[in-house]
Amino acid sequence: MAALLRAVLRLRGPGPAAWGRPLHGLWCCSGQEHPKRWVGSSSPTLKEKPPGKETEKFQMVYRFNAIKFFGHLSRLKVAQTALTVLALPPGFYWYSQGLVSLNSLCLMSGIAGFALAMLCWMSYFFRRLVGILYVNESGTMLRVAHLTFWGWRQDTYCPVADVMPLTETEDRPQDLFMRIKQYSGKQTFYVTLRYGRILDRERFTQVFGMLDRRR
Repeated sequence: MAALLRAVLRLRGPGPAAWGRPLHGLWCCSGQEHPKRWVGSSSPTLKEKPPGKETEKFQMVYRFNAIKFFGHLSRLKVAQTALTVLALPPGFYWYSQGLVSLNSLCLMSGIAGFALAMLCWMSYFFRRLVGILYVNESGTMLRVAHLTFWGWRQDTYCPVADVMPLTETEDRPQDLFMRIKQYSGKQTFYVTLRYGRILDRERFTQVFGMLDRRR
């Protein structure tokens, strides 16, 4: 997965110039916009929003531009796996009619099984890869924009008091991925500070701690 991330970022072009380009479609949203107001996308946005947060404004503090590509890749993988699995029933029928050999049927079954295993593995990672982080104006709620199983955007809301600072984890800022954990242990997300961009360092530090002081 690390090699895949590096390959994606090479295709997008290295350096801050690539990070500075605005996001479009699914991930095009400013920190002051309502989460339902997307530009150039008709895809639904799933939310896990606590009561009373409908009108509160959130400020974008972190963004990972390549998340849009991973959303496309996730949807492509789901479609590819579905087509592979749907090819099995015709394969069994052709085998019963003597049109294909047993070796060919076993090969088709192996490819379908491998595709399912890869889909589960990739989906496990993609659903936890952070695209955008927001913090509300009062600094009490963290909004995490990540992917669903189908490759669409989902917003998950976490109380800042329940978010474990990155300074308390074993991960280092120079690592490819750092884990965003919750004290309650509900869910773990992955953020890349090496390739992502911190937009509001002050608010980011209030939630995750002073990374520069880590040894």
